[in-house]
Amino acid sequence: MRFDPQTLVYNEAGLIPCIAQAEGTGEVLMMAWMNIQAVERTLETKRVTYWSRSRQSFWIKGESSGHTQELVDLRVDCDRDCLLAVVRQEGAACHTYRRSCFYTSVTEGDEVELMKPMV
Repeated sequence: MRFDPQTLVYNEAGLIPCIAQAEGTGEVLMMAWMNIQAVERTLETKRVTYWSRSRQSFWIKGESSGHTQELVDLRVDCDRDCLLAVVRQEGAACHTYRRSCFYTSVTEGDEVELMKPMV
């Protein structure tokens, strides 16, 4: 059966969350939004493309930083309202230059920084 991005469930803004996960390790790297065109571009180019809500434009991960995401596999959750992009990540995934955007842990009410920037 051919995949049709129109069968996904987008929110009222026409967006769907996409979680980026590192190939091999399963590490959760980041979450960003895609619209239908970003999904299509990602599948066509294998370069993960997101939709910036603040800039109202597409952004290809690593386009300016060089910290690219190459698509290995795109997975759809059971409700079809969330995507999982399994990627080959080069460099930092987070705009703070950390490997993952999920670098803060909340432990017993305290915030704990789990990793430093890669620079």
